[in-house]
Amino acid sequence: MAKNLTQTKIPHDRSPIVESDAGVLTCRNLTVGYKDKPVLSGVNLSLEAGHFVTLLGPNGAGKTTLLRTLSRHLDPLAGSIHVLGRPLAAMSATELARCMAVVLTDKVAPPLFSVYEFVALGRYPHTDFLGRLGPDDHAAVQSALCAVHAEGLAQRIFTDLSDGERQKVLVARALAQQPQLLLLDEPTLHLDLKHRLEVMAILRDLCRRRKITVLASLHDVDVAAKVSDRVALIKDGALSGWGAPEQILNGESVASLYDFGGATFSRHLGGIELRGDGARGRVFVVAGMASGAQIYRLLAKHGFAMATGVLHTNDLDYFVARSLGADCVVQGPMQPIDSATLTTAGRLIETCDVVIDCGFEVGPMNQGNWALVQNAVRSGRLVFTLRLNGGSGRDPMAPGSIRCRDPSHLLDLLTSYPTIKHRARQAADREKGVLP
Repeated sequence: MAKNLTQTKIPHDRSPIVESDAGVLTCRNLTVGYKDKPVLSGVNLSLEAGHFVTLLGPNGAGKTTLLRTLSRHLDPLAGSIHVLGRPLAAMSATELARCMAVVLTDKVAPPLFSVYEFVALGRYPHTDFLGRLGPDDHAAVQSALCAVHAEGLAQRIFTDLSDGERQKVLVARALAQQPQLLLLDEPTLHLDLKHRLEVMAILRDLCRRRKITVLASLHDVDVAAKVSDRVALIKDGALSGWGAPEQILNGESVASLYDFGGATFSRHLGGIELRGDGARGRVFVVAGMASGAQIYRLLAKHGFAMATGVLHTNDLDYFVARSLGADCVVQGPMQPIDSATLTTAGRLIETCDVVIDCGFEVGPMNQGNWALVQNAVRSGRLVFTLRLNGGSGRDPMAPGSIRCRDPSHLLDLLTSYPTIKHRARQAADREKGVLP
């Protein structure tokens, strides 16, 4: 839990030892900015040992300015910063380097340095005036390279590395300082998916195994939700939220933070779902038991409005459908679908152009959904089914439904249906200004 800063005791001696009620890094009423122009004000934070803390916010919110102030690249405009219980301003450069390492977005391209030599630069707070490396220094460099899985890069020239390899080596150089606190500004910027995941896994493991406190600015809310112990939301010149991501990150807070529409962050899914505009027609999806999640996303991506049911409120399908803005007919967890709920679903089907059977496995709790599919066919509704592809294969298709080999085949058939094609043409004409 975040500490109550009014109760945090800040020692006045120069001891680097952290007291039990003091954070590794503590800010009180901090204001940061440039040339007396505040960018971020009233920041109160306390970072604990071994925590991964993420700064989230739109571009220009002040994340980088805060990191540069905490790393003493910029002077604070107001307030205080304590590192390991000591005032940041009172620490010498060497003292600070022994407990704090920094990886900023500045381009680093030392000519003709091998990776080993570059990582060894991180030992400068621990070496003598001439920078000579002893056995402990070499051991620290080797340990840092191992920590980021870069042992095989040791003899490579730094400037010959890929972006992902460089980022790992920059982290290794920081680790060679043997810090208790690691500050990073957008550590996954410009990295491909493989290296993004690898760098984030490395940072997370440093917190768990070495009890290093990591403070990083990120743009990827999905990743932050999965790796962070605490998140700080920064917007409009202030800290708008602070705490565990499971408590702080939700649809409302993330939408407000980034001012976006047409997308929803789901704390249950741990990610952002992109909604469609619903202009290509309206589809009722009979799903459940996680059979519908892929279909919901496919339909939203291609601009269909959706209704769905009957979904149990502890089902993955429920959380995906709700995040995508579908009209959901729901039943409580572990309850058989009752007649009243089925009646509601049946009425909703009447407002839709087609029905999709996702091929859910039929069991005691969802017999009603199978009845919905059969009733839709009997009433003359166009029903597409994935039953022999997306389900268990034990349940027969409803007679009269149209079999789809896979989701791509479903989309092809769906978009060729005359009513859907007509809706799509109307949507295109509206965009061109032909229709009101």
